[in-house]
Amino acid sequence: MASSSGNSSGSPQIQNSGSEGDLQNVMDQRKRKRMLSNRESARRSRMRKQKHLDDLMAQVAQLKKENGQISSSINVTTQHYVNVEAENSVLRAQMMELTQRLNSLNEILGYINSSTAVAAVGGGGAGSCVFEAEEFQNQGLADGFLNNPWNLMGLNQHPIMASAEMFDY
Repeated sequence: MASSSGNSSGSPQIQNSGSEGDLQNVMDQRKRKRMLSNRESARRSRMRKQKHLDDLMAQVAQLKKENGQISSSINVTTQHYVNVEAENSVLRAQMMELTQRLNSLNEILGYINSSTAVAAVGGGGAGSCVFEAEEFQNQGLADGFLNNPWNLMGLNQHPIMASAEMFDY
């Protein structure tokens, strides 16, 4: 029995060292498998990160392009605005000039109408008309206004020409 117990005691030691080797092999295999899995996971992660970076770079390029188009559109619109504003200034100046001329002509018509009314009340004959013509000539108005109504009562006004260059912003 003693020898069989010796044999039995020797045998578990051999089995232990064998199972320890197998266990070590299994652990090494698991470790290698885990390392490979980690490497693959890291590679996929790097690929995702690179794709995300590429997408962001493409988005930056697209936004820069759109920004350039918007800037160009703003420049064109600003130039158009400046041109329209200059044209409006010219039109305002012309309107003021024409308004002034219209007011002057209305004053002249009012004067003529009031003189005609006085002549009609004064007798209405041919003599009164001659009197009015003589009165205009004595005042020096006949040569100026009656011969050239655009002369505006002897004041030789030249047209005011306004242009966009007058209004520098």
